[in-house]
Amino acid sequence: MTIAIALSWIAFAPIRVDSTPAAPSALPAPTTLAGQLLVALDDLRDPRFFHTVILMIRHGRDGAMGLVVNRPLGEVPATELLASLGMQDDAARGNIRVHYGGPVEPGRGFVLHTTDRMVAASQRVADGVALTVAPEMLHALARRTGPRRSLFIVGYAGWAPGQLED
Repeated sequence: MTIAIALSWIAFAPIRVDSTPAAPSALPAPTTLAGQLLVALDDLRDPRFFHTVILMIRHGRDGAMGLVVNRPLGEVPATELLASLGMQDDAARGNIRVHYGGPVEPGRGFVLHTTDRMVAASQRVADGVALTVAPEMLHALARRTGPRRSLFIVGYAGWAPGQLED
């Protein structure tokens, strides 16, 4: 499913995620935006994306997918979050901060995290950053045995083929 909004490069500016220092004029034009950050400029007034930073997860001929990474929604007790997803974990403790990832599939959860803790379903997105949609990573977060840094994100931003480029 994709969202039907037109975004332009005037509205979002790509920023490198890796730690390689380079002057803006020295940056090569990426063939894909996967692993890059899109930062909404003040010109973008769509309330779903106003002042957002989006980590691009996938970008290609089939379309694009990204996660808003700077919109925390609040904290939820870990046991309550797991229960709302039909899961139980007696070792769960503390709270998990929930972030808004975008308007598409708001009931779908993602764990964006550092690569120090990976599971079989984890996918590297950028240098030192991975994405996991497997329930076992959410259990690890709830048990406080997960990655050093993580975001639990609900929903995502999606674009049809060519929509982001247009």
